[in-house]
Amino acid sequence: MSDVHERIQKLVDANRVLLFMKGDRHFPQCGFSMRAVNIVHALGVPFETVDVLSDPEIRQGIKKFSNWPTIPQLYIDGEFIGGSDIVWELYQSGDLQKKVTEHPNAEAVE
Repeated sequence: MSDVHERIQKLVDANRVLLFMKGDRHFPQCGFSMRAVNIVHALGVPFETVDVLSDPEIRQGIKKFSNWPTIPQLYIDGEFIGGSDIVWELYQSGDLQKKVTEHPNAEAVE
């Protein structure tokens, strides 16, 4: 496993909801990243962002890590969800909301 792969894995493991993007949540640097931030904000859950523009190794490495060629990239509970268009589609269908409310390690409540 490469150094950058390990760094990315640690970030994904340490954050339940993580968005790799251009810029950060306060100042997105592209329209796709802005759209993704707005969607995740709308979910109402805590999340972290990683600015790929400030780290060229992460910027290239995340594409190999996920086998996905574009940024932004959203991860929930360690699972790669997708880029801006997929995140939007999942949000529109309600599936994204289910992913953040149905924690995989949560016990069933009766």
